[in-house]
Amino acid sequence: MLVALFRLCEPCGESSILIDDVDCLKLGLADLRGNLAIIPQDPIMFCGTIRENLDPTGTYDDEALLNALEFSHLGEVVANLDEVVTENGDNYSAGQKQLFCMARAILKKPKILCLDEATANVDLETDDKIQKTIREQFSDSTIITIAHRLNTIVDSDIIIVMDDGELGEIGSPAELGKNRTSLWSLLLRSAEAAKNK
Repeated sequence: MLVALFRLCEPCGESSILIDDVDCLKLGLADLRGNLAIIPQDPIMFCGTIRENLDPTGTYDDEALLNALEFSHLGEVVANLDEVVTENGDNYSAGQKQLFCMARAILKKPKILCLDEATANVDLETDDKIQKTIREQFSDSTIITIAHRLNTIVDSDIIIVMDDGELGEIGSPAELGKNRTSLWSLLLRSAEAAKNK
C-alpha cells in the first residue's frame, strides 16, 4: 500500500488512488511526496552532519531544526547541528535513529504520515515517546500505521485487520471489540494472554 501511495512504482492500466477525492496519480511526484512523510521500520541516516540528515535541501532554519529535535526527544542527545553522523548512523542507537526520522517528519508537517512498523526495533520507553510525539505533533495529519504492537493502534479511528494478505475486517477498535469472534478481539485476547504468561 505504501509503495503505491508514494508511487515508488506506477500502477498499470486505468487505476486511481484517491485521497479526499483527489487522484494522486494525476499529481506531480514532488507535490504528492511533499505532503507525505514516513517513519520506516529500518531508519535511514547518512554520513554527514545532523543538519544534513534532517534537512538535506537546506529548507529550514536552525530554530526549526532544533525545535524538531526537541519535540523528538533528541535535545539532550545532539550537542549541535554540525555533529557528525557516521555511516548508517552507527553512532546512534536504533531508537535514536527512529527519533531522527520523526524529527524529519515534524519538519515536513505532512498531510499524511505513514508509520511502517516504526516502533518494531525500539524499547517500550522509546515507543511511548514516539506515540506521545505523534499525538502532539501530528494532530492535523492522517496517520497510516502498520503495527505489530496493538497498543500503538488501539486508539486509532479505524482498524484494518489483514488475514492471509486479504482484508479480514475493518472498523473502529470499539466496534470490532464488541464482537467476541472478530479477528481484532482474537488478537487482543492473544496479546493479553501473552502478557500474563
